Amino acid sequence: MPRHHEIPATTENMVWGYLDSTTKPVLRVASGDTVTLHSFPAGGPESLPPDASIVPADYRTALDTMSQGPGPHFITGPVHVEGAMPGDVLQIDILEVKTRMDWGFVAILPLLGTLPDEFTDYETIHPTIDAERGVCTMPWGTEIPLDPFFGIISVAPPPAWGRCGSPVPRSFGGNMDNKELKPGTTLYLPVYNEGALFYAGDGHGVQGDGEVCITALETGVTGTFRLTVRKDLGFTWPFAETEDHLMSIGLDEDLDDAVKQAVREMVAHVCSRTNLTRNQAYMLCSLAGNLRVTQMVDGNKGIHMLLAKSLL
Repeated sequence: MPRHHEIPATTENMVWGYLDSTTKPVLRVASGDTVTLHSFPAGGPESLPPDASIVPADYRTALDTMSQGPGPHFITGPVHVEGAMPGDVLQIDILEVKTRMDWGFVAILPLLGTLPDEFTDYETIHPTIDAERGVCTMPWGTEIPLDPFFGIISVAPPPAWGRCGSPVPRSFGGNMDNKELKPGTTLYLPVYNEGALFYAGDGHGVQGDGEVCITALETGVTGTFRLTVRKDLGFTWPFAETEDHLMSIGLDEDLDDAVKQAVREMVAHVCSRTNLTRNQAYMLCSLAGNLRVTQMVDGNKGIHMLLAKSLL
């Protein structure tokens, strides 16, 4: 019988700013088990609100005691999934994500974002979060519906890559900042290490496609995932699906190359699920595949394509 596990947001259960295959697992689970984990916003003390009383004690402890790597993201894990070996695929069913703080932050930061030369009046704001009503409120009064998700969902990188900074998404997943990776979506990641070594973090309350200023609504989130080892897929690149859509993912420094990758991946997956030729799949993508800009600000830019399963 599958078991359920929970990982508290304590310093021994997180890393700050990096992903590394040598990090000792904080939990070992069987394939098919579910895991609930808790996470904090990215950033350091400079991102905190003026009212220190609203900062959760466990977040304050993490900021004060943890050693930061080359990135700003708090990431929970890794979780060792029994039976996972290099060459397998980890199926990650995203079951639930909810905010765990009543505030978040949005920032304009030096040399970051899509228009760093135009926005040099650096600023951090702290929208309030009303989880019961499902909205955040901007300082000028606008309410935006919440749509929480984890910016980082990952397995550990290949051992040969050593310690990877958390900002740049790669073939192991990581900081994809894809708002479609939310409850009801299944993400597939290629496995590079025994146990897969699953991580998640970088909580977002809501984000637009592009994440243009560098942040989403950065906040603490709690999420539940089902982790299943798949030895029958052989995927070598992240891919996702919902009940209704296939979702291919492209990541590259060059946005054109990220687009090419997303299209190429979708064509391959359509061909594997149907009797269509590559030409036919390519034409189908042109008529019914919707390319969206995932994010523009994480070193490797992101593109994802959505294609309705009803058309296969």
